[in-house]
Order: sequence, then C-alpha cells, then structure tokens
Amino acid sequence: MFAATLAFMGMLGTAHAYVDPACQEVADAGPPSDYSEEDQQNYLLNYFALATSLSPLHGAVPHKGGHGSVGLDLGIIPPLGCERRLVLNYTKTEDTNKAPIVPRPRLIFAFPEIGKWTPYGGLAYAPPLRIFGTQNVIVSGEAGIGRHFGKTDWALGVRYHHTLMKTVAEIATPFDEGEEAHDDFYVGSTFGMDFIIGKDFDGLEPYVAIGLLDASTFFYIGDDAVVTNNTDPYLGPALSAGVDFKRVKKLDLAGEFYTNPGYLYTGRFRVAYRW
Repeated sequence: MFAATLAFMGMLGTAHAYVDPACQEVADAGPPSDYSEEDQQNYLLNYFALATSLSPLHGAVPHKGGHGSVGLDLGIIPPLGCERRLVLNYTKTEDTNKAPIVPRPRLIFAFPEIGKWTPYGGLAYAPPLRIFGTQNVIVSGEAGIGRHFGKTDWALGVRYHHTLMKTVAEIATPFDEGEEAHDDFYVGSTFGMDFIIGKDFDGLEPYVAIGLLDASTFFYIGDDAVVTNNTDPYLGPALSAGVDFKRVKKLDLAGEFYTNPGYLYTGRFRVAYRW
C-alpha cells in the first residue's frame, strides 16, 4: 500500500550506498549549496503524513439532515524526484514511489438540523492489510456543521478532522544491498480545522476550503534501533478547491485539488452510495 512509499531513511554508515541509476546523474552533480540532511529528513517525514490527511471532498453541507453516504476516497501521492529521494549528502537513494494512491473507505452522515444548521460526522478506515510488503492502518474522523443561506444556494461550514496512520514494514532500507532487513515502525498524525464555502447549482456544488493543519511523526528504524526525530513538524495551511456532484440518483462523486504549500500538491477523488 501507500506506506511502502515511506522507504527513505537509512541514515547510517559511510560505505558504498546504493544510488538508483535514474538518479545517478543528479547524485554525481552533488547536493545544492543549501542542502541540509536534517531538512531532507524532516521533509520526507512530513510528506507522507500530509499525504494521508483527511480533506473535505464534499461541500459545506455534505448531505441533508438524516441522510449520508458510504464510499471510497482515492488520494494521489505524487512521486518524489531525485532531489528528494537522495539522502546522506546525495550518496544514497530511497524507494519512495512504490504506490500512486491512498485508498480509504469513508462514511459521512448528516444529523437532523439544528435551526438552519446541519451538523455532520464522518469516519474513514483502511484496515491493516499487508500490501507491497507493508502493513498499514489509517483511521480518520471529521465533525462539522454547515448551512445554506436563503435562496442564494450559497453555503458556509466549518469542520474539524484528524488522521492517525501506522506502518510496520521495512521502511528504511538497508544501507547496502544484500544486508539483512528488519521491520521499521512509522506513525503519522494530522489534525486541523477547515472553513468551507460553496454554491449549489442544482446538485453541482463547487467549493473552496481554507484550513490550518498540524502534523506529527514518529519513526523507529528496526535495523539499528534508532528513532528518527522530526525537528520541524508541519504546521501550516491546508487548501482545497473541488466539486461535489450529486446529480445522479444515489451516487455521490467528488474531486478536488488539495495542497499543503511547499510540500504536497495533489488530486483527491470520492465515489459513494448516497441514501
């Protein structure tokens, strides 16, 4: 699964490390003048936590009170270039691009209206299946409230969300090819608050979400019993622009552009059964 993409941190040794032939030319040129091993490590730790955050993929009022949907979210993980895959002063590459998507089953339910406001909650869960040599668990939740304004079909809402993801696998690959590999342990946690504004065009609702996101990580390297610290965990904006499509009976479709500026720029999609 996607967490296999976290294979990035063999931060040990001075022997001849493996460099992906696709990155050999970049490695031979050497790191840029502002390269920092610590910054490179922090970027990689933050990147995969951000890739699993729970963005809206719905408008300010996802459903009418008493209704909901169950379906599947798909989040794209953009592949990292050689400049991000090279570590140890550009002497070693890590295999960060194994999986292109984050699949996550998701349930959303809107509760009866309180005045003109509709409260709602959601849960997403990816079970601990072993795929691509990794065992992963993702648990996400959200709670929000929104309302439409008069006959304008404009809607405004606010939501809280959180995600906890865990991977047990060979994440930090051995420094030298052929060395014995041991499972590592990675945890990424994100939580944040979004403000959402949208306008409903008879079942077609474009929306924009502006929020603040916090990320935390923990990474234990099994080969050497080393904990890799994230000295600069992400705390910054989370921005979404998308479309929630409900013109087909019993079917919800949504797509959005999502970004944590400076880190992640990606697309996310949702298909669900609506009742």
